[in-house]
Amino acid sequence: MTWISVNVFCALLSLFTPSVVVSDEEATTNCADFNNKTCKKYREMKGVHVQYLLLTRRNADCASLFTQDCLNHTQNHTVHFNSTLPTKVIIHGYRVLGRKPSWVSDLAQALLEKEDANILVVDWLCGASYNYNKVVNNCKEVAVQIAILINQLTTSGVNLELFHLIGISVGAHVAGFVGTLFSGKLGRITGLDPAGPMFKNADPFDRLDPSDAMFVEAIHTDSDNFGISIPVGHVDFFVNGGLDQTGCVQSSFSSIFIYFPVYGYVICDHMRALHVYMSALNSSCALTGFPCSSYEDFLAGQCTSCDGPFKNICPQIGLLKNSGITASPLPVHGKVYLLTTSEVPFCVHHTMIELKVSPLAKSAVVQLTLVSMQDIKTEQKLYLKTDQTSYKKVVGLPEHLCKIESIHLKNTGALLYRQGNIHFKYICVSRIPKMRRTDTLCVEDITIGRNAPWSHDFIQVC
Repeated sequence: MTWISVNVFCALLSLFTPSVVVSDEEATTNCADFNNKTCKKYREMKGVHVQYLLLTRRNADCASLFTQDCLNHTQNHTVHFNSTLPTKVIIHGYRVLGRKPSWVSDLAQALLEKEDANILVVDWLCGASYNYNKVVNNCKEVAVQIAILINQLTTSGVNLELFHLIGISVGAHVAGFVGTLFSGKLGRITGLDPAGPMFKNADPFDRLDPSDAMFVEAIHTDSDNFGISIPVGHVDFFVNGGLDQTGCVQSSFSSIFIYFPVYGYVICDHMRALHVYMSALNSSCALTGFPCSSYEDFLAGQCTSCDGPFKNICPQIGLLKNSGITASPLPVHGKVYLLTTSEVPFCVHHTMIELKVSPLAKSAVVQLTLVSMQDIKTEQKLYLKTDQTSYKKVVGLPEHLCKIESIHLKNTGALLYRQGNIHFKYICVSRIPKMRRTDTLCVEDITIGRNAPWSHDFIQVC
């Protein structure tokens, strides 16, 4: 679709699209919902048919239909909308079978619990269903319609900086297109695993990028399939490297998902970004990312601080202003990495295991186990080589380091082909980023034989 003036499009659209007015009485008795057309009717309908649902703390359990009369600049919405509050616009993505997204209410509730705001849910099911190529082609038209609504709200006194667009998958790029129409003056855009197919190799003008808002962030969880693998924001959170997520079964069918969906588990990685984001809103634990050039370097313990362009502040997923970053100007395409568990609230305590061994005649495999006061065990396999004596590895502990009660080691190598005795000059387990002297546990001068278990108890005080 050709990019045209928002005001011109608004005027043209009003000639063909009647305004929908919701009275205060109707708002209190009828709850609005997604368009519930049947599959056949969806295919027969032309255009994207965008509608908006409004949720606030005053009507958190009963959405109101929200519309604008573009030509006459007349607001026709319920009294629940407050122009002085932030407005968060939720934009869903590709819907394979035309069904409404089941997660919208949960995301809206999580946002309202965290912040008093207007929540506008964009319903564009008609334009987002079935044929993926067509859905991608519809994105800019949807963006223009959303921009019309925002433009009219600004004429009523709403500040552009108070708009926060949250787009899921393809919806993230729709949010980017909206931001482009306002020359990047929207307050914030959050992309939840922005879609990769047909966007990865696109010009920045044709996908989400940092110029689309004053602050753009993205959470990547499926970069090797449905999500985009390149950074698209000021800050890009690559959860577990942005690839395979813990607790998600990997599927060989993912490459043909667009046409033959195996829906139950194929999109688990892709949708994890949404669930991680909602968890960050609901949880008391921080989901913090560490800046690094690659996931491999992060796991190898090469990136344990938040210096550089982030000015010693690690970005956090959630609603902190600019993800907590105070650096000015904001970094661009700042890649940060974090680990998670497989279940809500997904939080881990990032910890580095560091060790040094005497030179080995043969390679070795060591099982390292950390046991907490609650008997929660974290196990890691360490692969020791003949040409290396120092090792670092970043892991995620379910509990704080101060709750670690003991460390256990076992040389699990095969009888003939692995190292016999292994001498550890030291093993240290440290919280990252390290804040205090007590954030490190160390043991020194250890020798363990093949299949001979070794353990050490710590005296800890949290």
